[in-house]
Amino acid sequence: MKTLYFGGQKSGKSLLAERKALSLSGNQKPYYIATYDNSYGDEEMAQRIAKHKSQRQEQFVSLEEPKALAKHLHANHTYLIDCMSMWILNTLNSSEEEIVKEIEALAQSEANIVFVLNDVSSGVIPLDALSRQYVDRSGIVGQKLAQLCDEVFEVKLGLEVKLK
Repeated sequence: MKTLYFGGQKSGKSLLAERKALSLSGNQKPYYIATYDNSYGDEEMAQRIAKHKSQRQEQFVSLEEPKALAKHLHANHTYLIDCMSMWILNTLNSSEEEIVKEIEALAQSEANIVFVLNDVSSGVIPLDALSRQYVDRSGIVGQKLAQLCDEVFEVKLGLEVKLK
């Protein structure tokens, strides 16, 4: 089972995705793949990460992986990837073909995967090239995930709406 939760910042998508991963995992502890590259020295992000860690407590096995996600997957296990938006940032120097290939490898895995993605596509076109590249890449990744996932949920105000 592949599931995508997408929504704006602080929409509640991570909490709902955690619940989904726990429900899919059965007796096994699911894996939480955290994609944030902690090399930026961003104190505010460190606080966000700490909040996520306390939220999930010891219910998950945590893995930190900023780029090569598929190499961590094993059949018949459950994974929560939080979040694909950070993964997009970490892979901006990769080609579109490389990132699509990684997403397809994830989708072909015999594992349950719950993806989390920020919806950044509802704003205006950014002024700078790097921001435009990020927003464009996010749209490409979102479309590919929605195509490959069994379920897709949009999250607003802590509420999920099933689109697929």
